[in-house]
Amino acid sequence: MSDETRLGRPLRRPRRRIYGLAVVAVVALAAPATAQAGALVASAPDCDAQTLSQPFAPWLDPATYTLDTGGSFENGAPGWALSGASVAPGNESFDVGGADDASSLSLPAGSSATSAPICVGLEHPTVRVFARSSGPPTATMGVNVLFEDATGAVQSLTIGNVASTTTWQPSAQMPVVANLLPLLPGDYTPVEFQFTPQGGSWSIDDVYVDPHHSG
Repeated sequence: MSDETRLGRPLRRPRRRIYGLAVVAVVALAAPATAQAGALVASAPDCDAQTLSQPFAPWLDPATYTLDTGGSFENGAPGWALSGASVAPGNESFDVGGADDASSLSLPAGSSATSAPICVGLEHPTVRVFARSSGPPTATMGVNVLFEDATGAVQSLTIGNVASTTTWQPSAQMPVVANLLPLLPGDYTPVEFQFTPQGGSWSIDDVYVDPHHSG
C-alpha cells in the first residue's frame, strides 16, 4: 500500500512548497537515494496545529518539540508503515509522554518502520527519539528522511545513526536537512522518517520533531 493511501484519507496539502535551487543543490550534494515513486505523495497535517512540549529538558535540551503522528505508539502506530516491526508492551523508561504510557515500537533485525507524514519548514531543524537495542556494541539504527525534491521525485537521505544502547536513552539531535527546502518561514514540505536496524534488535519510542521557531 502506498503512503498516498495508507492513512485511509488524503491529508491537506501544507501551505506553499517553494524550493531554492541553491538549497536543493546542497541536499543533492549529500547524495540522497531516489525512493520508490509515489512513496510520499500524501502531505502532512496542519503545521499550525502542532502541540509543543519540552520532553528533552532533563537532558539539557530546552527546545520545544512536537510529537510525530502515532509516535508514542500508545494507540498502535497510526499512519506508520511497518515492515517486520510491531507495537509491543514496554514504554521508554522516562515516561516523557506520561506515566500511563505503556507501549513502544519493536524493530527486530531486518525490519524497518516509516513514520506518518509530518510537515517541516525552516522552523523544524531536528528530530529526536528514545531508543534501546540488543546486539553487538557496534550495532546502529539508521534514520533516513523521505522528502520530495523540486521535481516532485521522492528522495531518501540518511540523517543519523543511533548508537547501540542496552537501556532506554534519548538519541542525539538529528538534523532534518529536508526542512531547508522551503525558502521562507511559513513554507512547508511533507517528510517521513524511516528507522532501520543495522545490527541487533531495537525498540524506539516517542518520536519528536523540533519546530525551532517556538524554542
